[in-house]
Amino acid sequence: MSNSLFVKNAAQVITMQGHTDKPAKKEAMKQLSIVENGSVLAQDGEIIAVGTEAEIKNNYPDVVRNAKEIHATGKIVTPGLIDPHTHLVHAGTRENEYAMRLKGKTYMDIMHAGGGIHATTEATQKADFEQLYQAAKKRLDTFLLHGVTTIEAKSGYGLTTEHELKQLEVAQQLNMDHVMDIVSTFMGAHAIPITEKNHPEKFVDKVIHEMLPEVAKRNLAVFNDVFCERGVFTPDQSRRILEAGKQYGLIPKIHADEIEPYGGAELAAEVGAISADHLLKASEIGMNKMAENDVVGVLLPGTAFFLMAAFADARKMIDNGVAVALSTDANPGSSPTLSLPFIMNLGCLKMEMTPEEVLTATTINAAHAIDCAKEVGSLEVGKKADITIFDVPNYLTLSYQYGMNHVDTVIKNGGIVVEDRHLVYY
Repeated sequence: MSNSLFVKNAAQVITMQGHTDKPAKKEAMKQLSIVENGSVLAQDGEIIAVGTEAEIKNNYPDVVRNAKEIHATGKIVTPGLIDPHTHLVHAGTRENEYAMRLKGKTYMDIMHAGGGIHATTEATQKADFEQLYQAAKKRLDTFLLHGVTTIEAKSGYGLTTEHELKQLEVAQQLNMDHVMDIVSTFMGAHAIPITEKNHPEKFVDKVIHEMLPEVAKRNLAVFNDVFCERGVFTPDQSRRILEAGKQYGLIPKIHADEIEPYGGAELAAEVGAISADHLLKASEIGMNKMAENDVVGVLLPGTAFFLMAAFADARKMIDNGVAVALSTDANPGSSPTLSLPFIMNLGCLKMEMTPEEVLTATTINAAHAIDCAKEVGSLEVGKKADITIFDVPNYLTLSYQYGMNHVDTVIKNGGIVVEDRHLVYY
């Protein structure tokens, strides 16, 4: 079996070159570095050349001669898509709450009545490892069919040490077993359990002194996230949790300013978070602080769409210098989708982003949001051969035709994992 792969003669190769050291901001988010009639050559799972077919054949004749060929004529080639914010590992669904919201109940109404995160927590606590593993694996396969090759996965539906560790251990095992790369985030501070709703400080102490040490000891996460929102965790509590995580080497992330302006964007800058996510109600001061401190703004338009809420002001963020990424926020309550291409559509149609910006936001900037930009997010020599081929004639078609899955082929680490729209990695 050949250890080299030659993707040849694509209508466009969207390389995203030039943003590996720092995420793209402002006008740089529109710079796709396109090779027209381009090709990509990979060997041993790494990209070794990007250019025209003639250039690559001339410079690497022996490798090309022995490579498996993929004809991409009339199609476009992009880096494998990256989803930097998901709640991948959980049990249960919440379509009943969806029906309640259509009758006028708000997300926070449902949550405070014992639904929302608490309903998923109950289902996740009851599920065993194998049940969670199989459900999450099925979701990963669907992500893969939609062109995603690297994903972030949060805990947060355990809310006890035992069950938070269970979620993270499922993600860790899937990272070893599945072709997808999974980067894990500990989010014990996702909600205050119903049993401790009158003693939030007690639960904060548990996250800091019991959960974090165990997560770190078992090396189960890269990031530490917190839901900073009125009625959940205050800015002070969030700061303490994030600073405590830093003592264990966990990089801060934050669910910020989703329901109302609450200082989450400002806090993200203050604690050196790698990203602040949601940001539907972020203040302009917060945006500017994020821009100054290179905090990536991970926007989740699927959540606003599903909750019928106002969308984050992506246009203002980008114009103010925030590096923006996009994600599904895949979860059973507020964004039950596994389609990152649809999120790209929403970025254009509901948040005034350009087609170029949404491609940047789902590739190299998404890679920066999960600290993976040196390995993935662009088609450059030395990076992983993570490649998605879309059956469209140019990149504009991806945002022009909405709600459709144009993925034809997906390559992960130089191996074909989706071919002709079907999984082939088994």
